[in-house]
Amino acid sequence: MRPGGRRAAELPAADAAPRRGQRLRAAWRGGLFVGRDVSLATSSALFILLVLTAAFGPAVWPADPLLIDLDAVLQPPSLAHPMGTDGNGRDVLARFIDGSRISLVVGVAVVVSGLTVGGTIGLVAGVSPGLADGLLMRVIDALAAFPPLILAMAVTVGLGVGLDTAALGIMLSSVPYHARLIRADVIRVRALTSVEAAVALGAGRLRVIARHILPHTTSTMLIQSAAVFGYAVLTLAALGFVGLGAQIPEPEWGAMITDGMRYALTGQWWITVFPGVGLLVAVVAANLLADRVRDLLDPRGRRLPVT
Repeated sequence: MRPGGRRAAELPAADAAPRRGQRLRAAWRGGLFVGRDVSLATSSALFILLVLTAAFGPAVWPADPLLIDLDAVLQPPSLAHPMGTDGNGRDVLARFIDGSRISLVVGVAVVVSGLTVGGTIGLVAGVSPGLADGLLMRVIDALAAFPPLILAMAVTVGLGVGLDTAALGIMLSSVPYHARLIRADVIRVRALTSVEAAVALGAGRLRVIARHILPHTTSTMLIQSAAVFGYAVLTLAALGFVGLGAQIPEPEWGAMITDGMRYALTGQWWITVFPGVGLLVAVVAANLLADRVRDLLDPRGRRLPVT
């Protein structure tokens, strides 16, 4: 074999180690960056804690959240009941864990469905100026005319009180925000020189959408999804608090707070405080994560990392 051929054959093996080293260094720098960014690290840790609680909580604490024990009514936090018991002797920790699962599932469902419906409307309106844009946005304006909580309450009352209808009402109230934001981003991207050049070269509409528009709107979708998740969790708790969402004894955080308010004046603070803290952590984590994702992914509003 010629020396030149041998060297050429050895190049991939020689370059493999540097490439692996570069990937390791990039991953290490990414980890250090997250560690230095206090807001990003805090929001990520809180969100991961919520997911772990919902996923593994029942295995760690397998008590029945609906089991009534009249011999353990209104017991304060202890080793047997780390978050105490409610007025029917139900374990508050078990109900808290089940409530985290409900909030996480509803929040993700609202984000996915709202982004699918609202994002599709915004995308179609953004790439189809004229009659289609006008008709779609008038429908969105009609939905946006109602305050989000009022719209969610109206849907829940009209279709029947319950967790499913509450989730549907929250999803419907989130559609205008997805649609308007995606439409504005699509219009901005459509005016870019690269997109205009692709159209001038004869690229079809579907190709332009898939190759040029959607990749540029991904960051907007991620930012909006994080913000809508916090809104969905908070609105679900608000509907449960006023009796239009999950119904007692279903262990949803808002309904748990409503149930615990009956005992607030008699000193049984744990029934209300623990679900309230869980709600606070979930909403704050989602909002912090949305802010930092926006700062990192949106070049128009990017700031230096927080140290």
